[in-house]
Parts: sequence; structure tokens; C-alpha cells
Amino acid sequence: MGRSLGRSGVLVCCVVAALLLGMAGSASAGQWHRKSPPISTPWTDAVGPGNALPEYPRPQLQRERWLNLNGLWQYGTSRDALDEQILVPYSPESALSGIQRHDDRMWYQRSFTVPNSWRGQRILLHFGAVSQEATVFVNGKQVASHRGGYGAFSADVTDAIRGTGPQQLTVSARADVENGAYPIGKQRIKPGGILYTASSGIWQTVWAEPVPSTHLSKLDVTPDLENGAFRVTPRATGHAAVEVTVREKSGRLVAKGIGAAGKTQQLRIAHPHLWSPENPYLYDIRARVLGSGDSVRSYAGMREIGIKKDSQGRPRMALNGKIVFQHGPLDQGYWPDGIYTAPTDSALRYDLEQTKALGFNMVRKHTKVEPARWYYWADKLGLLVWQDMPALPIDLGIPPEQSPPPTAAQRANLQDGLRELIDQHRSDTSIVTWVPFNEGWGEFDTARIAEETKRLDPTRLVNADSGVNCCYSEPDTGAGDIYDDHTYVGPGKPAVRDARAVVDGEYGGLGLVLDGHVWPGKPQAYEMEKTQQQLTRRYDEVSKDLAKTVRDNGLSAAVYTQTTDVENEVNGLMTYDRRIVKADPRTVRADNLAVIKAGTE
Repeated sequence: MGRSLGRSGVLVCCVVAALLLGMAGSASAGQWHRKSPPISTPWTDAVGPGNALPEYPRPQLQRERWLNLNGLWQYGTSRDALDEQILVPYSPESALSGIQRHDDRMWYQRSFTVPNSWRGQRILLHFGAVSQEATVFVNGKQVASHRGGYGAFSADVTDAIRGTGPQQLTVSARADVENGAYPIGKQRIKPGGILYTASSGIWQTVWAEPVPSTHLSKLDVTPDLENGAFRVTPRATGHAAVEVTVREKSGRLVAKGIGAAGKTQQLRIAHPHLWSPENPYLYDIRARVLGSGDSVRSYAGMREIGIKKDSQGRPRMALNGKIVFQHGPLDQGYWPDGIYTAPTDSALRYDLEQTKALGFNMVRKHTKVEPARWYYWADKLGLLVWQDMPALPIDLGIPPEQSPPPTAAQRANLQDGLRELIDQHRSDTSIVTWVPFNEGWGEFDTARIAEETKRLDPTRLVNADSGVNCCYSEPDTGAGDIYDDHTYVGPGKPAVRDARAVVDGEYGGLGLVLDGHVWPGKPQAYEMEKTQQQLTRRYDEVSKDLAKTVRDNGLSAAVYTQTTDVENEVNGLMTYDRRIVKADPRTVRADNLAVIKAGTE
């Protein structure tokens, strides 16, 4: 039951950028060799020095001119020994990088040339993500540093640029992974079971762009369904007046405003098109700084998420004022060839396309943060997203009562990372729920963290501790908008207990080993099936039980484990290499649609 590849999806990518990409590589490809992953994906062989993620990386603040700095860089474990080549932005642990090992300390270096047409402009250097500590130098001058591993960061490097020739770019990175003080999700140096290969160093796109001295640095867009408007807050360097326009897909202008940078504009739209999984309608939004020439393009969908009582008086999750059951897979975001980084943009899109094709309307991004383009595809394809905060490192081999509490540094870093996550993704239409903790991994001050999350973003729901009934979780504090049960194989049958919606945040975990598509090591699942036919039958049985529980208990959502196999876990709907949908897709789709129908009023 193989599945064909989804169509290659590319956001607007200008001709200038494509030409500049060819200029960006500064190291000879002769020394680089793609390593062989234990199992390959349909996209593995398509990746090389000339086409390492060439798409524009930031769809919600897009400019026409830019320079992609992905490609071959010199690499080593010290600044004086850069004797290897690495393919950026794939982490050193990945086969696609050409290194395929973990280093605690990493040094990267390459040269680039600033196009003559950028003269007189400020030059911004951007990193999608670097794990865990990064320090950036241009021509030996430090221009940026960042701590965390999941957030984007930028630097104005204009004053470090020398003349018109090649400019030297150097990055120092440090990743202690589980021995460090940063959130890491499920990354481990010695993976196994439900823990997977670490992804260190640069793992998202590196790029540069020219801007005027006064330019837009951010564009926060929040839908206001009650007033039929978008609340748009343009942020800029210096004092500036900013014009914002909203257009329909047809190009028709439906709203326009002018205001000072940093001030929120309320842009009302008559008879707005609502965004939903069935109709993921996106408006085109553009902003320009009056008098400076800077302009950017973005987009947004008009939608609202909340809690509403159903016909039996039970609290339920509602989309655009209507109770809609949310059903989707647990999505870990790992790849056998790129580890944390999808090999291509079409591969990144493919998982979401298959999620939709299988009848789901939601996806839980599990203890990982994706590149901006993943959320763009979720916005465009129409999938509701629960976004986890990556967990702090804990030793799952220690009983919960013996697990040491997070250190002060770990607590501070998780809170900084959570604030960064919310700030950088607040304009993503698809995200409807924030999940600060999962099963108590590194959990602390649950009620306070939930309250802080709600304060930072009152427009979305907060699932304070997904799996509050199990594992390392503290006793239920009643915090947040959701009570979340994890039961395998399940489904769990939580009952309404207060004003929170009740959900099955994890269930399922039905496994199947398909020879030729399995990661080295001992396969594991919560329940192992012997054939694809048996897997299909069990999925059908569990789904029918879930539909009944939805009706009887007033469940608002359910998350099936999981989108794909991940390393030694073989409980995916697809194999880890994305070559096979393991259960009959027609049965899976019919079951999923029936579950959604059972919980939607």
C-alpha cells in the first residue's frame, strides 16, 4: 500500500534569490559526500550542495531580495581545525550533513559576497535555529549570540562587512544535549525506545537580506473574529509610519490602515472569509514603511478558538464559535536522513498532506518546534496545531519519585524558550493550543506557567500538562483550559470534572514491523500487530471505541500515536522512510472522519 509523493510546494521564491543561491556556495563540493542513512526517504538522493532547502524561509515577513547561505561550509571541532565540509542546514548527526556524528563543540565557516545592488543598505544575517548555544562572527567580529536551540535570531552585520570582496562568516556552536541546561525534547546522545538521535548545531536555514536603515522587524497579526478584523502590530527600527493592506485571494483590497510602528491597527473586513480545516482561507497582508522603501509580504487566516458548552452542558473546544472535534496524530518531526531537518520542503509538506488525506483535522507537534515553513503549510493546507514546548532533559530510567527537580538554570531557560516560542509563532493561524509540559517531564510551577502562557497569548487555549494522569506529572492543579489524558492503547475515558475541556492527548500506539523499512535496533510499540490487515482491523476497533467515548464523555479532541515510525518506535501510520502507509488508508480515513463527526455539533 505505497503512497505517491505530494506535489512540491514552494512559496513565492524570486528569480533574484535563485541566482544568488548559486553565488552563495564558497567551498568545493569535491570534499563533501552525503553519508548513507540506515534507511532513506524518497527525497534523500535529491539533496546536495546546490539545492539545500533553497525556499524563502520566513513566509510571514517576506522580502524580494535575499541571499541563501545554505550549502557547503568548512567544519570542525575547533576554530583552528576546520578540515571537514558540512552541508548546512543539516545537523552533524545526520547523514545529509556529510558528517554523521555528534560533537559537543562545533565550528562552521564559509565566505559570502554581498551583491553590489545591496550597497547603501543595512545587511541582516538570519538563522532559523542553532542548537544549543551559538556565537556568530563576521570577519572576526562577533555580531550575534543566541541560547536555546529552537528559536530564530538575527543580527545587523553591516558594520562588520569589509569592502566589496568575500566576507568570512564563522559560527561557534555548543550542544551538551542531556547534560545541559536547555530544553531538548526527545533528543539523546544514546537514543533508544522513545528517545531519538540528537540534532546539534545549525539545523535550519541561514540567510541574509538588505534593508533600509528604517525597516520592519516583525509583523504581529491576530484575528479578531468578534469585530471582523485583523489586529496588526508592525514593529520597526526607529520611528516610522507603516501602511498595512489586506487583500482577498482575488487581489481585491478589503482593508487598509496607516499607523505608527509599534501601534496596533484594527483592520476591519466586511463579511470575512473564515479559516477552518475544511476551508483554509488566507488573506494576503502587506506592510510598507512610508518614506523608507521597505516593504514585506505576509498572510493570515480569520479564525477563533475557545471553549463552549455543548447541548448537554459539557465544556467543549470550539472553532469559530462552533464545537468541532479535533482529531490528529502525534507528530515528532524526525527524519531518518535529516534527523530534525526535513530533507526538502516538499518532504516537510508531505507529512501534513498525508495527515489531511487520512481524514485528520489536527496535528500535535510533539516536544519540538519546526521551521517557519512547516507552520505555513499547516496554515495553507488547513490543519489545527497543538504546539508543545520542548521538554527539559530528564532521565526516564529513574523512577518519578527519584527524579531530581529542574535546576534554576533549566527553569529559566525553559521559560525563556516558551516566551520566544509564543512570540515568534503568535501569527501562525494553525496554532490553536500551547502545551507547556508533557507528562511532567521537567515540570515545575504548572499553574504559574499556564497563567503566564495565557497572559502572553490570551487568544489560544493552554494545555498545561498533556498527560497529567501519568508518568512524571505533578498532581492535577486544574490549570489551563484542558484536562489531558494519556492512555495506551486506550482510548482513555476521562470525564468532565470542571470548566476545562477533556481530551485524549495520546492514545493508540499500534505497531507493525515492515521489513526493509525499519531503523536498526529493537522495534517497539504499545501493541504489536503481525500484518497490515490486522493493523487495519485494530485501528478500526479502537476508532469505534473512541467515537463512542467522544459521545458518552464529551471528549473535545484525541491524538493518535503517531504520524510515522520514529527510529525504534514502529507505531506510526507511515513507515519512518515515508514510503508506506501501514494500515489501509481508506479505512483509516473513514474511521477518522467518523470520530470527528461524533464530536462535532
